[in-house]
Parts: sequence; C-alpha cells; structure tokens
Amino acid sequence: MKLLPFKVMDKNGKPHVEVEVKAGDVPALSQDEDKVRDAVITIPAYFNDAQRQATKDAGLNVVRLINEPTAAAIAYGLDKVADGKERNVLVFDLGGGTFDVSVLALDGGVFEVLATNGDTHLGGEDFDQRVMDHFIRLVKRKHGVDISGDARALGKLRRECERAKRALSTQLQVRVEVESLADGFDLSEPLTRARFEELNADLFRKVMAHVKKAMADAGLAKGDVDEVVLVGGSTRIPKVQQLLRDYFGGKEPHKGVNPDEAVAYGAAVQGGIVRGDAREVVVLDVTPLTLGIETAGGVMASVIPRNMPIPTKRTKMFTTYEDRQTTVTITVFEGERSMTKDNRLLGKFDLTGIAPAPRGTPQIEVTLEVDVNGILHVGAADKGTGRSKKIGISSAGRSISQEEIERMVQEAEDFAEEDRKVRDKVDARNQLESYVYSARTTADGELGAKMDGGDREKVREAAREASEWLEANPDADKDDYAEKKELEDVCSPAFADAYRSTDGGHDDAGEEDNDHDEL
Repeated sequence: MKLLPFKVMDKNGKPHVEVEVKAGDVPALSQDEDKVRDAVITIPAYFNDAQRQATKDAGLNVVRLINEPTAAAIAYGLDKVADGKERNVLVFDLGGGTFDVSVLALDGGVFEVLATNGDTHLGGEDFDQRVMDHFIRLVKRKHGVDISGDARALGKLRRECERAKRALSTQLQVRVEVESLADGFDLSEPLTRARFEELNADLFRKVMAHVKKAMADAGLAKGDVDEVVLVGGSTRIPKVQQLLRDYFGGKEPHKGVNPDEAVAYGAAVQGGIVRGDAREVVVLDVTPLTLGIETAGGVMASVIPRNMPIPTKRTKMFTTYEDRQTTVTITVFEGERSMTKDNRLLGKFDLTGIAPAPRGTPQIEVTLEVDVNGILHVGAADKGTGRSKKIGISSAGRSISQEEIERMVQEAEDFAEEDRKVRDKVDARNQLESYVYSARTTADGELGAKMDGGDREKVREAAREASEWLEANPDADKDDYAEKKELEDVCSPAFADAYRSTDGGHDDAGEEDNDHDEL
C-alpha cells in the first residue's frame, strides 16, 4: 500500500480510501453511502472465491459480480446475436498497466470463461517507458546530459511521450517537444509510428504470446473464434490491432465502443437487467450488412464492415477517375458482393466544385456514420477546396428483413469465387488504364522532355496502342490484361534512362503514386 497514490484507512475493521474535500479528510464513501446502495461490480475473470467475496464485502450491496470480459461482451451486444448459435469470443483487454486476455463461450445468454491469461505488469505505461528510454539515450548522445536521475525532467518527458503515443494511433509521425527539459535546452525530435513499434516490438510479441497461451488453454483453433473484442485504451495502438488481425486470419476486431468504457458500459446494461428495467437500457445493435461506396468499374469499396456495433463511424479516401473532373457521384450500397450491381442501393448524391486537376490528384474524403438510432449519415469533402455535402438515410429507408439479410449473405458465400474473378478482372483493367495514363502524362511532362526523342515517341505509340486495345476489349479477362506487357517493356527502360540523366526524380517515374480508389 506504500506505492498507492492515496491513503488507505481502517474503518470498522474494513479498508477505506481517504480523499481530501473542502470539509477535510473523509472516507471516500461517506459522502454518498446513503444514496448509493446497490452496485454491479466488474472483476477480473481470474478472481478466486476469496477475492470475489472480499469484493462483495467492500461496503455496498453488491447485487451482481460480473467478469470484466463478460461485461465487455455485453457492451458490444454479443449476447444478443440474432442467430442464437453458440459463439466463441476472445476479449483482449490491454490497459494502462495491466493486460488480460479471456476466451468466452456464449450460448443462449450464458457466458462461460474457457481460459484466461495475461500479465498484471504490462500495459500502456510500459510502452511510454520504452519511448522515454529512447529519448533519454538521445539526449545523452546529443547534449551529453543524463536526465535519468532528474525527476522534474522525467515528469515532463513522460507526459510528452504519452501524448506522442496517443497521437501515433492516428498519425504516422509526431514531434516530441519539451521546453526547458534540462540545463536550459529544449527537446524537439520527431517520432515515427514505425520507430515506436520498433521500440516496443518485444512487448507486442509478449502480448501475443499470452493470446496464444489462452487459445491453447481453451482448446480452440484460430478459426474457432467468432469475435474479437477490444478493451482498454492501449488497444487503440494500430500495431496491436494489426497483430490481432494477422493472428486471426484477417478478422477485424470489434472496436465500435470506446475501449475505456466498454466494461463499465456492460456493467450498466447488466444493472438495468437486474433492476428489471432492461427495456429502458439501450442495447447495442450492429450493422446487418456491409456499407460501401461504388468505385470505378462498379466495384464495391467497403467502408463499414458487416456486424460492426453501432454507433460507428468510418472514413475512407477516394480520388477522381478522369482528368479535370469537377464532380464525383457518391453512391452508397449495402451488401456482401464484390460488385455494386449485386448489392442494394441506399442513396447517392453529387459533390460538385472540385478544382480541375489531373486524374488521381484530388483527395475526396468520404465518411459513413451510423448513429444510435440507426440513421446512416454520408458525407463527402474535397480536401483541396473544402467543398462538402452530406445526406441522411433513415433506418426506415434501410429496413430489411432478417430473411433478406440471410439471403444476401448466403449469396455472397455461394458466388464468392465468381465475384473474386470479376473483381480481379476489373482491378487488372483499372491498373492497366492507370499505367497508360501515367505513361502518357510522363512522356509529355518534364521527365519526357529529358528523354531521347525516339524513346519518347515509342512510349507515346505504345500508350496509344494500349489505349486502343482497352477500348476494343471491354470484356477481356484478367490474364489478358496481365499479358499486355508491351507498354511496360517500352516505358520502363525509357523512363530509367531519362531518370539517370537527371539530378533528381524517383525510380518509379512512370507509375502512379495513388492508393485511393477512383470514383
């Protein structure tokens, strides 16, 4: 108890926490113990009977003890799955100082803990410490000052490292800045997400080792896990989510509930059930089908996956398909097929006023949000001009029967191979079209001006022939597009020679640097 940041006092033979208020030091419960009588308390799944009894004897009327992973599963609505089948759920709880992983079996509203594992001394603070150690070494190397024994400097650095860690969950690079860190100098250094992941690589491996141990103890294979639930603020770290996706074969973890609040939310739902007013408790629903946007070639670009707990919000970047395109049509579909023609149209609108630019240059940010009332909000914004537009699609307009949902899901499974071939063909055509466009614009640009005249004409001719072939073969197969190597065979050496004759540029001068789907 010496290390606790608060004072523990004895009251009637039981421990109480002492807090400072205006009236002076008082036991924490004294102010409200006449108001708070009943409680639902969450506890780690590995608590034994003695620990559970001690929790119940803490001073409140504990109407229900609930395992933390169970509370998290309730928060995500996993106890309300429509099909009623038994499901295996892995709850991944990575907080600031502790880590727990639990494997649950859900059947008919009954939660059974199959296995638990974890580390009571592993969490976000350890990730912060690794970043701190990195900057302590950097300061010593650059400035010749060892701040490892300076409590004031370490306090400043710790706060900034934690801020940087949080920022790297949404950014690829941040700057760690501490004014007057020590001896009159300021710290201002970049920290990339890649460097952060490298500094904590062994801790991430340690986390996954506990996941593997829990799975082994539960006697389950990776494919036996139906849902992965994230709890705790440190699960926002992209590398943690990536490792879980990779381990479970691409399965997307549930993250529609604030991971800091998931356990408390589940306990609140359970409290409503215990009191008998569960009808007044908002039970989380999920998106019954994938929500996406139509892109070039009629391809369905998924934005919000199926079975994502609501409310939820997702954003994806798109770009233009043609030169000087000033309008894009945002067409929203729901369904599980690769092509939009096989899915259900929900609505569409035009975003106008886009600044004329070469194909693939504008950045169109599309956001899909489903609120707690089931209303779908769709917004699009041009990052260049700031022009934006939004529409709302009511839950009534999206109403669909359970039979229709099951039919669409089953069709997606039945036609999975056929859909894959169609999408591969469209992707191959789009890639060839992009290469033709890039080759033509490069030959006519600055790099083209440095090319040998004969080479430049060869590139233009090859691009023209490829463009004519595309127009004459709209239904070509994927292999047909892949065999059109003549253009690349002509362009690659010509661009390489021109590049070597310049003082700058980049090796992929003839390729388009654009990862955004085209609208």
